[in-house]
Amino acid sequence: MAIRNVVQVGDEVLRKKCFPVEKFDEKLWQLLDDMKDTVKKEQGAGLAAPQVGILRRAVVVDIEEEGYFEFINPVILSQKGEQTGWEGCLSVRGKSGVVSRPMKVKLSYFDRFGEKHLLQAKGFFARAICHELDHLDGVLYIDKATQIEQN
Repeated sequence: MAIRNVVQVGDEVLRKKCFPVEKFDEKLWQLLDDMKDTVKKEQGAGLAAPQVGILRRAVVVDIEEEGYFEFINPVILSQKGEQTGWEGCLSVRGKSGVVSRPMKVKLSYFDRFGEKHLLQAKGFFARAICHELDHLDGVLYIDKATQIEQN
């Protein structure tokens, strides 16, 4: 396992749409393990593969309330309600912004072994998932923020 470099805003990789993961192999497992180590070191709530320069639909989310999750080829099936709050991003250092997100989401995804799962998330967990999934389509929270401030 290794700590990967987190790509910063301005790097074109953050603005590209990611490709689906097709091989659930040791290369994917290494990426996921490295992303886990990186998000822990950076003390983030999540990390998407493009943030470490890999254009694949893979995300990790690690929040105290829910634990650690790996989402491969995730798809939001439904969303309900709304929450508005401050967000930051490991790829946009030194800033935070106010973003509206769904209060609840239901998603399908695959785990590292290619098994399909369904998950319902609410509150901050839903916010973190939506934030990370946006990265897979080249969208940053600063694109949606109604207010941005320097930290």
